Amino acid sequence: MRLHCRQSFSLACFALCLALLSLLASPLGYAQVKPGIERLYILYCGELVANDISLWSPGVNVGKSAEFSVNCYLVKHSQGWLLWDTGVADAVAAMPDGERSNPRLTLRRSTTLASQLEQLGVAAGDIKYVAVSHRHLDHAGNLPLFSKSTLLVQKAEADWNAPFGGVLTTTGEQSLTKIEGDYDVFGDGSLKLIATPGHTPGHQSLLVKLPKTGALLLSGDAVHFKSNWENRGIPVNNFDKDKTAASMQRMADIMVKEKAQLWINHDKAQSDNQKVAPGFYD
Repeated sequence: MRLHCRQSFSLACFALCLALLSLLASPLGYAQVKPGIERLYILYCGELVANDISLWSPGVNVGKSAEFSVNCYLVKHSQGWLLWDTGVADAVAAMPDGERSNPRLTLRRSTTLASQLEQLGVAAGDIKYVAVSHRHLDHAGNLPLFSKSTLLVQKAEADWNAPFGGVLTTTGEQSLTKIEGDYDVFGDGSLKLIATPGHTPGHQSLLVKLPKTGALLLSGDAVHFKSNWENRGIPVNNFDKDKTAASMQRMADIMVKEKAQLWINHDKAQSDNQKVAPGFYD
């Protein structure tokens, strides 16, 4: 009887081990352990020509013009695609002289966002989430293209009666999710919206944790170019200067904690040295 019990117990253990191995080898088991973010693409989303750069760095380069890069970022996650910012409207690509958004800025683009997505084999309807740093036209210009995506926007930004540009609307199956504060998009810590108000009431940045490249903090317009960051220069027309300064400090703290690189959307010198789609970072 004692031998029979031992044999039964051994057989039960063996069956349990086989069941566990089968679960890990199954598609379901693989999906459970599959890494979150797989890759990040930088998409060309236009450029800005500024008449007087001192508006972004008070007291420095007064009257000097400069060109700003405009980037969008496409992230492939095991749970779906996310697009960060949508750039200058694709319609501007058909305007030889660009579009004058206000007396200080001219918007330009030579290639559409839609064509770049097509080159990657990604349809607008494939993108699960679209998140914008804020409502200005060079960041939210192509929102109508993503009628089936869920928009992730800070509540303070969505509710803001913006003085110009970037009206947030929903069309078709598109839904608007108003968030308050930081937000873990996929729930695994690999992609976090970081509240960085100041440039606008509900400005946000994006923390991306790539498996090989490491952590990246995508600035939005919390900072506009490298010297602006290093000198903590606050643009003249920012919504709230104190909140801008606090957000810059918070970003610096996050970069130390996460050992993150800062990718500054409008810094052309930095953008010119980065891989653009179809190249990618993983």
